[in-house]
Amino acid sequence: MHRTNEDWLTDLHAAGEQRETALSDLHVIIIAGLPYALSKWILPEDPRFSALVEEVTQETILRTIAKLDTFEGRSQFTTWVHTIAVRIALSELRRAKWREVSLDEMQQGNDPEDEAREMPDQGQSVEKSIENKEMMHMLQQVMLHELTDKQRKALMAVAVQGMPLEEVARRMGTERNALYKLLHDARLKLKKHLEKHGLSPLEILAMFEQ
Repeated sequence: MHRTNEDWLTDLHAAGEQRETALSDLHVIIIAGLPYALSKWILPEDPRFSALVEEVTQETILRTIAKLDTFEGRSQFTTWVHTIAVRIALSELRRAKWREVSLDEMQQGNDPEDEAREMPDQGQSVEKSIENKEMMHMLQQVMLHELTDKQRKALMAVAVQGMPLEEVARRMGTERNALYKLLHDARLKLKKHLEKHGLSPLEILAMFEQ
């Protein structure tokens, strides 16, 4: 059954069978899209794959329902949901991997080509896509040149790689409260610098929501 963005919102806000049918359809769509999106990191024949996909699908549905009112219709609804699913999946994979990776390796970040394969977004213009990439590049440059080595290392480990605060503090030989302060100062630097270039926090967050 084909649904427009409005159809999805209506069905998921509804009650009873209408809502359950939409949730079931969404479940199928998420599961169908993940193998391709995650093929650079994990293949369907991997013993961990089935459990990962099911966990990610359930979490994606819960998060989608919680964020329904934030969907602005700038992309197809299923593309928006798929993006949420990919981010959750990559976060789970990073959490499983961080034990094997040093903070110095994490600080290097991801290869520009090492990105999740996403469903085509018919609602996003080429200009908007280019703008988002430019904003991401600016953010990376600010982190490289404006943050101290410790700030960059901590921020990459916690915010990008999903490493628990306690583990980052242990590896950096510091206390949790000191790490909180380090992260707070790093985020404040990023915020101030980006605002000087005309970017609001909401615009920055929007890159990760659509």
